[in-house]
Amino acid sequence: MSAVVAGATAMVMLAAAGTLAAQSGSGAKPAPTTSPKAQTKSTTTQAKPSPSPTPQTRTSLAQSRAAAAQRAQRAAQARARAAALERQRVEREAMTPQYKRDLLGNQVPDVRAAAAIVFDPQTNAVLWEQNAHAVRSVASLTKLMTALTFVADEPDLNQVVAVTATDMRAASTTYIRSGDRISYRDLLHLALIASDNAAARVLARTSEGGTAGFVKRMNGMAASLGLTNSVYVDPSGLDAGNMSSAYDTSHLIAFASADPTLGPIVRTQEYTAQTKTRAIPIHSTNRLLSDSLLAPGLDVVGAKTGFISKAGYCLATLLRMPQGPQIAVVVLGANNSTVRFWEARHLFNWVVGRSTGLIGGIEELQ
Repeated sequence: MSAVVAGATAMVMLAAAGTLAAQSGSGAKPAPTTSPKAQTKSTTTQAKPSPSPTPQTRTSLAQSRAAAAQRAQRAAQARARAAALERQRVEREAMTPQYKRDLLGNQVPDVRAAAAIVFDPQTNAVLWEQNAHAVRSVASLTKLMTALTFVADEPDLNQVVAVTATDMRAASTTYIRSGDRISYRDLLHLALIASDNAAARVLARTSEGGTAGFVKRMNGMAASLGLTNSVYVDPSGLDAGNMSSAYDTSHLIAFASADPTLGPIVRTQEYTAQTKTRAIPIHSTNRLLSDSLLAPGLDVVGAKTGFISKAGYCLATLLRMPQGPQIAVVVLGANNSTVRFWEARHLFNWVVGRSTGLIGGIEELQ
C-alpha cells in the first residue's frame, strides 16, 4: 500500500511540474492577488460624497437666520427709540430760554450759540447782541449774497441753462442732476428755499465772468452794502472761507427780504421746480415757516438757514408782528438745528416783551 501512495504522490508532483513548465513556456504571469488589508486601504482612500443636508439641518439654518434678523431689527428699533428720546430731550431744553445778568445787573438772554443779534432795520438800531461783530464761517447764509449779486445783473429769469458735472461735484445737498436744463427762476428757488448747492454754482458759473468773476462781484456787493466783516470765496457756502458776522448778516437778510424778486422766495415754504423732463418738489429748510414755534400773527418776512461743521447751525430771519415793525434775528454757531430756531424765537420774544417803543410793550409771547 505504501508503494501505491508513493506512486500517486510522484504522479501529482510530475503533473504540477508540467503545469509550471507550460505557463513558463507561454510567457503568462500568474494573476496578482490582493490581500484583504490592501483592499480595505484602497477603499478608505476614495473620496466620499458630502451628505445632503437633512430637512432638520435646513430648518435649523433657517431658524438661526430668522433669529439673527429679529435681533438686528430689535437693535434698530432700540436705536430709533434712543434717537427719538434724544430729540425730545434736545427740544425740551431748547424750548426753555436761558438768561444771565449783564455788568449792570440786568437780566439778558444767554444764547446757546457762538454769536447772535437782534436788529431793527428801520432804525438801524441793535436791540441786543452777543459777539455780533465776531467774524465766522457762515455756511449757506452765503447764498443770500449769491442771490443778491445774481439779480443785480438783471438776468432773464426765464432763461434755461444746463447743469454740468462740475456743478454737481461734491455738492452735498442738491436736487438737480448733471444734464438737467432748468430756468434761472427755478435755480434761485432751489438755492434759497432748499439750500441747493449745485443750483448756486450754476447761477455763478453761467453769469458774466464765470464763477471767478461772480465771486469777485459778491465781494464788491458786500462792500457796497457796508458789510465790512464779510468775505466770500464760493457761491454755495460749502467753503468754510465764506466769512461774515451776525451784524453783517442781519443787514444782509433785510436787504434780501426787501428785494422784489428775492423777497417772495425767502418766505416761501414749498415750491416745485421744473426741468425739461421732471418736476422737483422742494420744502424750506426754515422751521419757522412750517412749525408752531412762532405765536399766531407773527410773519416770517424772510429767512435762510446754513450749516457746515466749521460754521455750526446758523439762521438769519426777518420777523414782523401784525402791523408792526420788522425785526432781524440772527443766530450763528448753534450746536444743533433745533436750538437755532428756538433761540431766534426766544430773542424775538425777549426784545418784544421789554421794548415799549417797539410794539406797544406787549407781554412776552407765549
